Amino acid sequence: MARWFCIVVFDIDLTVEQILTVYSVVTTGKAFLILSVLFPRGVYQDKVIVRESLSCESLMEVNYYAGVIGTLSKLIKSCVLRITPGNWYFILAEKLANGGIQIWCELPQGHFFDEYAMEGVSKEANEIYLEVAPDNIVKALKTASNAKWIKIKLTKKHVPCLTFEIDQPTLSSHSRTVVHDVPVSVIPRRLWEDYEEPELPHFDVSIAMPQMKLLKNMIDKMKNLSNHMVLSANQNGEMKLSVETDMAAVSTHFRDLINPSTLDQVPSSHDSSPERVKDPTEFSKARIDIRKFAQFLSGQLVNPTKVICNIVHNKVVHFLLLNEDVSLQYFMPVVAS
Repeated sequence: MARWFCIVVFDIDLTVEQILTVYSVVTTGKAFLILSVLFPRGVYQDKVIVRESLSCESLMEVNYYAGVIGTLSKLIKSCVLRITPGNWYFILAEKLANGGIQIWCELPQGHFFDEYAMEGVSKEANEIYLEVAPDNIVKALKTASNAKWIKIKLTKKHVPCLTFEIDQPTLSSHSRTVVHDVPVSVIPRRLWEDYEEPELPHFDVSIAMPQMKLLKNMIDKMKNLSNHMVLSANQNGEMKLSVETDMAAVSTHFRDLINPSTLDQVPSSHDSSPERVKDPTEFSKARIDIRKFAQFLSGQLVNPTKVICNIVHNKVVHFLLLNEDVSLQYFMPVVAS
C-alpha cells in the first residue's frame, strides 16, 4: 500500500514574474509542501481570480485506482477531471444527438483518502476542473504499485501539469523518487456548467446485465456480421441481442434476469406526461453501434458488483456500473435504422 498526498494550488491574478511560494503545512505529524504556482491573469482566459488547492493523505490500493482510470482510458482518449470536497469525477460530455457518448464516473474521496482538505474558487464554487488524458495517468501509475507514498500536485512546466511524485522503495537508506508530468488544461469557470451530471430521463426498462465476460464473447462474434445491433429488454427479466443482415439474422436471448426495483424511474422535470401502465412482457429496444458496445464491454478492468442496463425506447441506452468504491454511468445513443 502507498501513502498518497495530493496537492493542487494555483493563482491566476498575479504577474508572471512572481515565483513559486512554498507553504509548510503540518498535518498529523507529517510535513507537506504546498506549491503555489503563480500564473498571470488571463492565461486561462478567465477573469475570475482563482486560487484552488487540494491536499490529502491516504493508504489506498494503487492497482485498484489505476484499474478505474484504465477502464476510462479504454473508453475515451480525453475527459474532464472535476475535483470537489466530496468526490472526484471523470466526465465526458459529448452530444448524444450528434452520436456522441456521455460518461460520468464518480469516486468518493473518502474511499481513497484518509485525510482530505480542499479550497476552491469560493465557498459557493469550491471545485477544480481539469482536462486530462486518462491514459497518461495510467502510465504514471504503472511505477506506483510498490510505492511508499505518492504526491500529486498541479504545476506549471511548459504547460500546466498534474505532477506525480512517487517514492520508490530501495534497499538502502536513500530515497528514490520518480516524477511523471501529465499535461492538463484548466477549464475556465464559465464553462463548468457544460460538465454537470447528466439528467436521467424516464427509463422504459431497467434490467441487470448478464455476466460481462459472457456478453463480450458473444458481441465479439456478432460485430463481424454487422456494425449495428438491437438491444431489447422488458420488465419480466428478459433481454435480447439481435443482429440482422441480408444474409442472416442472429439473436441471443437471456431469461430470469433481475429488474431492480431500487431503480424504479421517476419522470424527469422535463417530462410532465403521465406514466403509461406497461405490460411487463413488452420489450423496449434500442439500435446501437455494436463496436462502441464491444469497446464498453472490453474496457472493464475493475469488476463491478452490479451492471444495470436502462433503456429509453428508440432513444438512448444507459449503463450503470456499481461498485463499493466507484460508480460509472455510460450513455449510448441510438442509431437510426
